[in-house]
Amino acid sequence: MNAFMRRNSIRRLLLTILSAWLLLFFGAPLSLATAQEEPASTPVVMTTQEAMTALQEGSWPDKKLAADYLLKNGDPTLLPQLEEFRSNTNRRVRRLIKPVINLLKNKAGLASPDKETRRAAARDLGARGTPEALPVLKDALSTEKAHWVRYDLEEAIQLLNLENADPQVKFTAIRQLGDMRSAAALPILQDLTKQQTGNLEQQTLKDEAEKASRLIQKWQDVTRGIEMLLQGLSLGSILLLMALGLAIVFGLMGVINMAHGEMMMIGAYATFVVQETFRMYMGEHLFDYYFLFALPCAFFVAAFIGWILEGTLIRFLYGRPLETLLVTWGVGLVLIQTARLIFGDLTAVQAPSWLRGGAQIMVGVQLPYNRLFIIVLALFSVAGIYLLLFRTGVGLRVRAVLQNRDMSACLGIPTRKLDAYTFAFGSGLAGLAGSALTLVGNVDPELGRNYIVDSFMVVVAGGVGKLAGTITAAFGIGTLNKLLEPGFGAVYGKVIILVLIILFLQVRPSGLFTLKGRHLDS
Repeated sequence: MNAFMRRNSIRRLLLTILSAWLLLFFGAPLSLATAQEEPASTPVVMTTQEAMTALQEGSWPDKKLAADYLLKNGDPTLLPQLEEFRSNTNRRVRRLIKPVINLLKNKAGLASPDKETRRAAARDLGARGTPEALPVLKDALSTEKAHWVRYDLEEAIQLLNLENADPQVKFTAIRQLGDMRSAAALPILQDLTKQQTGNLEQQTLKDEAEKASRLIQKWQDVTRGIEMLLQGLSLGSILLLMALGLAIVFGLMGVINMAHGEMMMIGAYATFVVQETFRMYMGEHLFDYYFLFALPCAFFVAAFIGWILEGTLIRFLYGRPLETLLVTWGVGLVLIQTARLIFGDLTAVQAPSWLRGGAQIMVGVQLPYNRLFIIVLALFSVAGIYLLLFRTGVGLRVRAVLQNRDMSACLGIPTRKLDAYTFAFGSGLAGLAGSALTLVGNVDPELGRNYIVDSFMVVVAGGVGKLAGTITAAFGIGTLNKLLEPGFGAVYGKVIILVLIILFLQVRPSGLFTLKGRHLDS
């Protein structure tokens, strides 16, 4: 009996081994053939609402499928629901739906009527590297008419094509980005040039990337030069407004006004006060017009303070330049501390909407509206001063006193009254410069101290009392300052300019242009 049971056990074991062997060698090919004969699985078909439901209530695989569906078929109208859902879910799901939200936001941006919004959306899609954005960008490009928006859309498409597995598509993208002088593509192209090559295709892509990188870098050098030139012109415009008043006062009265920078500070704070007044009482629809009122307000407030200063202190110190210098320096300190007590250490002026942004004239070169406005303001001021000095009776009297004070007094010109008006006018020009400066920087009590030395250098280098010399020196010093800053720094740049002016004055002690004035006679 035991022997029979043992034989049955051995038989069952052999049958099990034989079955496993048959299944291993014949079942797998059969399964493979069956799998090959089965049709390919169809993609999951769902609606937008089903995708949103799966995203909120489904399992993790369902959430991933829903996120992929929304990336390809989502609509910007889903953004409020997605934002609310993101704020109430866990970190893992937030990371899953973040690309969906970013894509839909940029999709909405591409449909905006505002050109700058469309450009920002295109640049963001290109920088994020989301392949699902390619159809969106191509659809937007097919209907876009604005030149620079089309440029940004094309750049974003080619940036995404850099991730394409097809070497030919990648090669075309590299070449086009180089031809477009795309600054956004430069880091990616530089990474491509550092990769190891294993075949001819990779070497070709590397060579093309090196060529495109060189083109972009050369163009960036050109654009940096243009930007520095523009910044120098805007700085020169501010110095011109400052130096015009200083040159007239110094040339006419022989007064070294060390408080001239504080008149600039007063103009800046007058602009800040006008801004806050409009914000509190005029409403948002009129806020953009505040700067048109701030400019004359800054001029007249600074002129009024200068008129008071001349009537109470300066007129008693004519012919005593050292005492005038010390007194105006002390007045400047008093004005600085007064401004600090009233306004604090730092305030900011918000530029109106029509002075924000800029006009792009070429790839990588944008002319900011605020700096263009400063340049235009300086040119208008120069034109106004020219007409005042050379086309009016007041200007004739000013030029007469500038050339010979004693003879002008003998002819009945009220020189003392003219001094007061001239000092007020010069202070008003400094206030106008301070108002313009609020467009490119913050307002603080020591604002004028940063420009007073440069303004005196403009007056001395240009020639005292000569309009053409002041204009030439202002734009020259402003532009040279911005050209030297990147290489030597702000401090050493000013030192170099000062040394150059000293050397120039050794050759031409009277500056670029010479005009006989009372301070020279004395």
